[in-house]
Amino acid sequence: MAISVFDLFKIGIGPSSSHTVGPMRAAALFVQGLRERDQLQQVRRIEVQLYGSLSATGIGHGSDNAVLMGLMGEWPDAIDPAQIGPRIAQLRESRTLLLDGYLPIPFEWAQDMRLIDENLPFHPNAMTLIAATEHGELFRDSYYSVGGGFVVDAAQAASGLLDMDRTLLPYDFSSAAELLELCATHHLSVATLMMANERTWRSEDEIRCGLIKLWRAMQDCVEQGLKHEGILPGGLHVRRRAARLHRSLQELGKPNVIGSTLSAMEWVNLFALAVNEENAAGGRMVTAPTNGAAGIIPAVLHYFMKFSDEVSEAHVVDYLLSAAAIGILCKKNASISGAEVGCQGEVGSACAMAAAGLAQILGATPEQLCNAAEIGLEHNLGLTCDPVGGLVQVPCIERNAIAAVKAINAAQMALRGDGQHFISLDRVIRTMRDTGADMHDKYKETSRGGLAVSAVEC
Repeated sequence: MAISVFDLFKIGIGPSSSHTVGPMRAAALFVQGLRERDQLQQVRRIEVQLYGSLSATGIGHGSDNAVLMGLMGEWPDAIDPAQIGPRIAQLRESRTLLLDGYLPIPFEWAQDMRLIDENLPFHPNAMTLIAATEHGELFRDSYYSVGGGFVVDAAQAASGLLDMDRTLLPYDFSSAAELLELCATHHLSVATLMMANERTWRSEDEIRCGLIKLWRAMQDCVEQGLKHEGILPGGLHVRRRAARLHRSLQELGKPNVIGSTLSAMEWVNLFALAVNEENAAGGRMVTAPTNGAAGIIPAVLHYFMKFSDEVSEAHVVDYLLSAAAIGILCKKNASISGAEVGCQGEVGSACAMAAAGLAQILGATPEQLCNAAEIGLEHNLGLTCDPVGGLVQVPCIERNAIAAVKAINAAQMALRGDGQHFISLDRVIRTMRDTGADMHDKYKETSRGGLAVSAVEC
């Protein structure tokens, strides 16, 4: 399985990579398939079936709207988030779906958008799309949104080939031990090794330009998060805090900010809150590696770029490449899906990735980098995914801020050591996988346990 940095970091929309970005991509792929088989003009009805976690919390995550926008031919990296609400309102009023953006077919929401409280075999984030003619079913396919915007269809799931990219990489690794061995044998840093692998798909200039584009999207997301105030959508009446906190921090004199560790941490909180509030509002952001954990990696990078004396685009490139190396290990050997292993797979993985990225640009050895990732992930083990009301707001927004600070601390601790640690990164990742398997489903993005239930009881 070959995974690129651009698989883990993708420009998309909020509030969820698995419940919004993935379903939109699945629906767009479904329409693309109809078009390629010359079946599109025959379609007279579309039925959407959401299963498992997509059924349980899909409405709060906007899965229903995302699927419909995908059926209209939209993709999450290109759609204007501001257009989703008006277009869905028009669809509801007209009861007409513009398939692929132009072909009008009837759509009765109560009949054609079905939430089914059961799981399909492969993954809890499942959906089935059915296209029919006037005379009966034309085509159907099931899709699984496996976290981070990754989507596999029924054929891929059945074959076990969940990643169809079989590219041969010059420095392929499936464990931290293999990564460290490759770095030692070839005298490479983690970032340099990752760059060599990425050149298998594209030129170095394209890689650097693509990573800087992601960084600018992260910056834009923070900037948007600092502009907007008021109440987040969804009914929980959660108030946005980033803009007010920003004003408060700006009132502090610059010398005081630089001289105060606590003030620096408040800036880290600010960056994470801004991203995740924008995500909760359905805005444009970067999946890193998921939407629910999208604030951690940008917050730590913003922290470095703001408080370091000398910064450059090279730091951004090395940070994202090194973070992606850890994300690859988490995805290959456990999961980055909250519906599969709980929030340890989302926030835990992102914390480990951010710690590794920061360690890299602060001069860490490969061993220290893996130590930083291990510390970041180890102290998120067992973290449940229990969003109140099925919304990516409570506890998700604050959880990103806490994990961003934790990532910085993990990098600092690792840099004070020699890279040796009692429990290896590989063992911690396996523990995350095993803990997720043992975790009750009510703690895995169903909003049927944990804080989601406690909030109702209170």
